Amino acid sequence: MTTAEQERTIHGIWEKEYPFQSNWLDLGEARMHFVDEGAGDPTLLFLHGNPTWSFYWRHLIQSFSNTNRCVAMDHMGCGLSDKPQFYPYTLAQHIENARALVYRLDLRDIVLCVHDWGGAIGMGLAAQIPDRIKGFVVFNTAAFPSRRMPLSIGLCRLPGFGALAIRGLNAFVRGALVRAAKKPLSREGKAGYLAPYANWDDRIANLRFVQDIPMGPGHESWQTLVEVERGLEQFNDHPMLLCWGRHDFVFNDHFMHEWQYRFPKAETQYFEHAGHFVVEDARNEIIAAMRRFLAGEKQTYTDEHHSSVNLHA
Repeated sequence: MTTAEQERTIHGIWEKEYPFQSNWLDLGEARMHFVDEGAGDPTLLFLHGNPTWSFYWRHLIQSFSNTNRCVAMDHMGCGLSDKPQFYPYTLAQHIENARALVYRLDLRDIVLCVHDWGGAIGMGLAAQIPDRIKGFVVFNTAAFPSRRMPLSIGLCRLPGFGALAIRGLNAFVRGALVRAAKKPLSREGKAGYLAPYANWDDRIANLRFVQDIPMGPGHESWQTLVEVERGLEQFNDHPMLLCWGRHDFVFNDHFMHEWQYRFPKAETQYFEHAGHFVVEDARNEIIAAMRRFLAGEKQTYTDEHHSSVNLHA
């Protein structure tokens, strides 16, 4: 798809949901799309997962771009980024791509906002540029090895069947629209998530992300994920806000407790009514929590899930 075609794609029924200027970073064999809105410190760097794209962060970008610089990238093969058919869609490569964007834009004082695959990618990035990281906002994700995998995702890893389901039937995107949000998505929201993944070629990264989930030492991305996990400890004293949706069929409360164990000083916002697309389900509460967090305001909770931390301590 050419740049002009990508620009026309943006202006569909979901134009008002995503009113951002498009930018591309040339990575040699392909270009990576990103948005760069607003100004002010700290810089919020948003890293999405699969099968979403920077569209997932649209409401947060619009809310915070009047006070903070907001940068949201589309991982290679996702969103409006190019979708090369022969490309190393691995965790290590996605981390390298994110680092290239940080250096290209010379981002500093970064608060990383990560969801789904964005957790492993973002924490891997943070370990490589620790002097540029100021804090974290973590949404239903992981950045450490786990043997847990829902049956539906496991089936999508089966040779042959996975490609047919994900690339042929668009089952991963369509399934997410049904299962990932507890509140019904708007017509514009559904259109925005579907728009970049219109055909077999467009869905290459959707499949490769599923295939790249490392479930054991024999997987090519296992060692990368182990290194990501090793890098977590250096950020124990960094401010962190956990925003967690209870009804997540992938990253359930087990993963939240892992984050809390590794980062005991983190503040937790736990949303009983939210699912995997926690930003869709709890947008207003998340925006309010992030404003307090970025302002360095401590919160006091009675729920056992919650603790607090000051961004400016």
